[in-house]
Amino acid sequence: MFAGLPLTFTAPWILAALALLPVIWWLLRLTPPRPREIQFPPTRLLLDIDQHEETPQRSPWWLTLLRLLLAALLIIALAGPIWRSSEPVATGDGVLWLLVDNGWTSASGWDAQVSAAEQILNTASQDGQPVLFAATAEGPGQSFVPEAAASALERLRALEPRPYPPRRSELSIGLRKSAQETPPGAVVWLSDNTHTNGAFLSDLAQIIGAAPVTVMSGLDTPMGLKDLTNDAEALSLKVIRHPDQKVGAATVRALDLKGLVLGEVQATFDADATETEARFELPTELRNDIARVEISGEAAAGAVQLVDDSWRRRTVGLISGQSGDLDQPLLSPVYYLERALAPFSDIRRPRDADIAEAVPGLIDQGISVLVLADVGRLPDTTADTLRDWVQNGGTLVRFAGPRTAGGSDDLIPVRLRAGDRSLGGSLSWKQPQHLAAFPEGSPFSGLKVPEEVTVTRQVLAEPTSELPERTWAMLEDGTPLVTAAPMGAGSVVLFHVTADSTWSNLPLSGVFLNMLRRILAVSNVAAASETAEDGQPSQSVLPPLRLLDGFGRFGPPPVEVTPVNSTVFRDALASRRTPPGLYGTEDGFRALNLLQRDDSLETLDLTALGERAEAVPYPASDPFDLRSLFFTLVFLLMIVDAIAVFLLAGGLARVGLRNRTASLAILVALAAIPLTGIAPQNAQAQSTSSELQALESTLDTRLAYVLTGNPEIDDASAAGLSGLTQFLAERTALEPGPPAAVDIARDELAFYSLLYWPIDPAMDKPGDQTIARIDTFMRNGGTILFDTRDHINASTTGFGSTPATLKLREILEDLDVPPLEPVPQDHVLTKAFYLLETFPGRYATSPLWVESLEETTTRGDRPVRAGDGVSPILITGNDFAAAWAISDSGEFVYPTVPNNPIQRDYAFRSGVNIVMYSLTGNYKADQVHIPALLERLGQ
Repeated sequence: MFAGLPLTFTAPWILAALALLPVIWWLLRLTPPRPREIQFPPTRLLLDIDQHEETPQRSPWWLTLLRLLLAALLIIALAGPIWRSSEPVATGDGVLWLLVDNGWTSASGWDAQVSAAEQILNTASQDGQPVLFAATAEGPGQSFVPEAAASALERLRALEPRPYPPRRSELSIGLRKSAQETPPGAVVWLSDNTHTNGAFLSDLAQIIGAAPVTVMSGLDTPMGLKDLTNDAEALSLKVIRHPDQKVGAATVRALDLKGLVLGEVQATFDADATETEARFELPTELRNDIARVEISGEAAAGAVQLVDDSWRRRTVGLISGQSGDLDQPLLSPVYYLERALAPFSDIRRPRDADIAEAVPGLIDQGISVLVLADVGRLPDTTADTLRDWVQNGGTLVRFAGPRTAGGSDDLIPVRLRAGDRSLGGSLSWKQPQHLAAFPEGSPFSGLKVPEEVTVTRQVLAEPTSELPERTWAMLEDGTPLVTAAPMGAGSVVLFHVTADSTWSNLPLSGVFLNMLRRILAVSNVAAASETAEDGQPSQSVLPPLRLLDGFGRFGPPPVEVTPVNSTVFRDALASRRTPPGLYGTEDGFRALNLLQRDDSLETLDLTALGERAEAVPYPASDPFDLRSLFFTLVFLLMIVDAIAVFLLAGGLARVGLRNRTASLAILVALAAIPLTGIAPQNAQAQSTSSELQALESTLDTRLAYVLTGNPEIDDASAAGLSGLTQFLAERTALEPGPPAAVDIARDELAFYSLLYWPIDPAMDKPGDQTIARIDTFMRNGGTILFDTRDHINASTTGFGSTPATLKLREILEDLDVPPLEPVPQDHVLTKAFYLLETFPGRYATSPLWVESLEETTTRGDRPVRAGDGVSPILITGNDFAAAWAISDSGEFVYPTVPNNPIQRDYAFRSGVNIVMYSLTGNYKADQVHIPALLERLGQ
């Protein structure tokens, strides 16, 4: 302090120049000002010859005093005057221990802490006192050897807040060793006023002995964010504050990857509450763009919550292989998936029933996960589109079923065996299997396996060397239940059971929901970093990408930070080795946040230090540098001195004033606004014939046949369906309209329940778009009756290699065809209207192939399939249309082979059963339950 004032100087030796002020006064006193200049014309000299003005020989006293004041102020400014508003801290004798809290809670008051430390170190430097300088967040690796105050000051200037709490207890060992060598004379602790777990205070009281302790506190502690949750309604967080902090509200902002603000909310605290909630009720699309949530105005790592893919609410697309099941949604696999996924994801259903249009449509909606329930084979174009989407980061989840058991495409993680495996029943020597514990490294690891979950049927994977690595869940007998494989930046996951309860009761358990949650959590997260160039899984580690510093700013990772194993990342805590930030690569990363759900801010309790501890506040204001003020006064006095010299030299007499005129010009620019018109666009009208056919098919139930382009075959189909229509009108209550000829590539198929398709070996294979329309028709409950018309030339044991059969195989190879079997004796087709055992047409040697229904009971009863139970495909070679064909005169056009009137009658009966089956479904199957129903009613 200077003369009792809180004034110090950074260069006090310069004040010695004040002794030169008398010399400066003497020089200024003897130096007169500049003589005054007067014009000297001869006539003017004669007029004013008696008038004259004397010029002073010495400077006026007031000018000398002004210049002395200017010199004194300049000397004081060069000495570096600093105004300090607080008393200096007592540093005692001997070694001074200076402890500084530099965790994230010091970020708000860091400048005040540094300023206080500088004052203490400057005082110690002036007194030549050694200093032991230690920062509580730097850990035990720092130096605990006393050093010069100047060296400690250099360390202080390189110090900054760390993005984790201070680890004070880690200093105990180093401080104890230093105290054993040289006990401290005094301890000054610049605290952040927060309490941390550990025995640091009691250890410090024991280590320092009788040395006094001065604890500075009172700085503002930054607020924090924790407990990030993204539910169906909003993204919410908890805002916490220090108990001593009286702030009533906080402004919380949500930003995207580019730093643009997506939302801003006010979080208001109750009177004595230390926690409150901030909710961002934004659309899911905007919430999924949130990459960072921060408290506005709080520059601290704890006031930031980073959001990665695992926190973003997924948009999940659902497609079922049985679209006709929508009539009974509670029996549909999609119902189970929606109930399981809805709490933590947004569900998207396709707008188009055509799977070739549904998949691109869902991808365009921005889905991150696509779930396919029992979709066996995808069209080639759809599979290519889906493969590109997965390789770019999408996640494909597939569930098995009867269609998958009949064959699948290559968008599966493992190769599958043909058919499926039945566990339990009279024809099985194994009992239903329970789930085994989830293997290490699986996303399901750690989930509790319920004992009541069993599997009765599944599709089996071919045993290969890579199967164990791709297995996420298995049964007790070691067979895989869930397999997965990376594909580019995305992944493909396969459940080897159905999504409903027909093959397993897994969808009815809570672990099913947790398994789906884990799959969504790992989708699009660090996928690229975990996949090597050859497509094989690489080491599952997440290197540090961008880490937060103590002020909550992103920066490059320090050299001491090591990669984190992805399997333990969810349990990692922010520390010196794992600071908060992003881990992974630019293609996929995980976020590690500082505050956890149970973290809080508590007041520092100094009770353990006893009476030796003195709590003092930080200086109310920072030291004020007065140099700028003194230099400003010097500059102003120099201006005053210049004006005085100018006046004493007669400067006003030489200044003349002149009047000047000015003119202004105003320019106006006119802009022409062009007028544009919008030409209306004319819509194209549909053809009259298509509208008429659609109207007729809507008003009346009509049988339909596919045009092949062969006049002979098309005429036979028209005559055959006309004859069957007439037979239906005569023998049943159904009165169909005239048969419809359908162009499979252009006409709408949704008007018809049954489509008769005679196979022409010479016809071209339908294109991909046509195949997709056929597949959609079959998925929506329609039935196609394929008739090769050649079974008299084929083998009687099945499909022969005739040209028509080869053409049929070519058509079916791109369709999602379920497993087929000849119509069994107890099938609904055998009793839909007539009781039949065979289904003859013009020929009687070909069986009628229908979708195979699985056996699930010991009696072999065939269960009712979800929906109406109609097989989407029927195949025969008996040439039904030729047997039904009737000419305009009422005569049969083609003879049967052999020529038997009874065979023709049964051919018509077969046609009636097929039509009734396609229209009414499995209602006849309920007849098998009549005895049980009557018995129950009798009770």
